[in-house]
Amino acid sequence: MSNDRPADAPVPARQRMAIFRAGEGMPMDHESMPFEGMDPATMAGLGRIMASGPKAADASHTTILFRSGGEDGVSLSHAWFKTGFISPRHSHNADCIYYILAGEARFGSARLGRGDGIYVPADQAYVLEVGDEGCELLEFRNAAQFNIHFKGNDDAHWEKVAESYARHMPHWESERPPSER
Repeated sequence: MSNDRPADAPVPARQRMAIFRAGEGMPMDHESMPFEGMDPATMAGLGRIMASGPKAADASHTTILFRSGGEDGVSLSHAWFKTGFISPRHSHNADCIYYILAGEARFGSARLGRGDGIYVPADQAYVLEVGDEGCELLEFRNAAQFNIHFKGNDDAHWEKVAESYARHMPHWESERPPSER
């Protein structure tokens, strides 16, 4: 068997199996996924969303189920986006595979439902729009640490997001994840 590693090269640390359990995940926050691209127009757009109502921050919930290895590692998250959620156009600095568990979502012109998935390469900008049932999905990333970079949002898109939040927010408090219905 051939070994392409030079004889004096250090042996990489061996990974070990790791178990993660339901209920032990950590909420994703701005430290685990830092915001980038925060220019004045983005700040104003995010302000429009927050001004749409007191529960604007309740539009989505993401839990980090597992992560290992820093920027060169992997991560798995569970996300629940409530009915009518629309994201600002953004990208991440890590490749990601999204797998729909329940509900439906649109990534660009592709409408995805339960069992469907999409691969989004690092730095590819996209918008996520959630259907009338909400959407639960798994996010598999090729990094344990990654960002969210806002880019390419115009006033019309920020207004569309804010209007959707204002229209759907009154129902979010009582909304259950689609997998629990």
